Amino acid sequence: MKNLVNQPVLLNDVEFKASQTLTSHKEWNWLNPQHGDIQHPANYYESSLADWHQFECLNADVECDVLVIGGGLLGASTALHLAEQGVDTVLVEKNRIGSGASGRNGGQLTPGLARWEAEEMIEHLSHADAKKLWHFTSTEAMDLIDSILERYDIQTARKRGHITAAVHQGHLVALTQSGDARKYLGEDHTQVVGQHELYEYVKSKNYFGGLIDRLGGHIHPLALNRGLIYGFCQQGGQVYEHTEVISMQEREDGIYVETTNGCIKARKSVVLAVHHASFKLLQEKNQTTIPFYTYVCTTAPLEIEINELLPHDHPVYDTQFQIDYYRGVSKNRLLFGGQGTGNCWNAEKTGHYLKGRIQHVFPQLEQVELDFVWSGTTDLTVNGATDSRKSESKFPIYAVHGWSGHGVAQTVRIGKAIADDFCGNSSDFEMLTQIQHQDILWGRALAPVVIPMAKGAYGLGAMMNPGKMVSF
Repeated sequence: MKNLVNQPVLLNDVEFKASQTLTSHKEWNWLNPQHGDIQHPANYYESSLADWHQFECLNADVECDVLVIGGGLLGASTALHLAEQGVDTVLVEKNRIGSGASGRNGGQLTPGLARWEAEEMIEHLSHADAKKLWHFTSTEAMDLIDSILERYDIQTARKRGHITAAVHQGHLVALTQSGDARKYLGEDHTQVVGQHELYEYVKSKNYFGGLIDRLGGHIHPLALNRGLIYGFCQQGGQVYEHTEVISMQEREDGIYVETTNGCIKARKSVVLAVHHASFKLLQEKNQTTIPFYTYVCTTAPLEIEINELLPHDHPVYDTQFQIDYYRGVSKNRLLFGGQGTGNCWNAEKTGHYLKGRIQHVFPQLEQVELDFVWSGTTDLTVNGATDSRKSESKFPIYAVHGWSGHGVAQTVRIGKAIADDFCGNSSDFEMLTQIQHQDILWGRALAPVVIPMAKGAYGLGAMMNPGKMVSF
């Protein structure tokens, strides 16, 4: 039975309105006061979409084959691909669909497994395994998103092409090596260009050249997230919002998951598609990630046309340690993000920082006003790859952590891998679980101290060897 849920609808620009998500002091939204005194405003992504379906909270005991906990990209993709294979699946979300990192990120589609790119895969794996993993996180991930969008007729402002811009001449060596590693693994979508040619793509004099990537691109991440849920509902899946999981207990006949207003019996498996709650629910001591906070803004319509800044409409990452990333969005606006901190900044500090970075990159913008500023939460591992887990119990529990703020496309692909693993159709997820990770003693509790210390150490290293590229 199909649920009566509509596809997400992109607006021509934005509607300044209140957010339909629950408030959180760690994931806040700020709106320029000239657009209204709204206590909990919607961020740019929510404001640029029409109001969408609100799912009821769970108020009864239910049963399913697989329970997916978390309504972000990973949970939505996993649920969709399970339902497409005929698996009785229920998804619960404690807030609203896409209210976390999946609907608050920069929207850039780049290849790789978190901070593992082709070179790291070659370093840690055999050539065959590195090639398989690279294509899993690059060509397969991008193709999967495109096939889903076509299959369910979902509009997401999908664009193709991506740029990594070098802030130091020495970084061109690393970018050249990156492109070469990708060719070695059988994927040839990159071109390294010098300062003058890059200026044809990015009208900023801050860069010494860069890597043009035809495989990457950008997308409206909340529209993608909602689109995956739309597809899941079309396949008969059940979704419950405002349904927080309190505990899990494995019994002889399945996993019993207690929520605020009901119990869900998962007869075969549970997928933990969430960041911070996973360790508590897994009751595991080996914590392999550290949380950190990131920040994004969207300008008011610019005084000059956006194509005078980004003539080819490619999104940009740069190569400084605390990266700047940006892209053009609807109605001549610039979406701009950066930073990663152990303590969550407030809106005033964030807005001041991001506005300063915009004017540093594009000094030709004499007047820049910010309409939206918001924060997000993500996490990182020591080795830079995601930590993918599958318990060895009678009823397997799946979990993935450590995205480092990178991975819109890969998250969707890993959701399919989880579904395929459950159905016995591929070994892709098993490949991910073979990557070894280091435990971080007290890492999550000490993040406010550890993150500044790590940034200071890397910053000192960058001062001593500015030509070495290390991105956060």
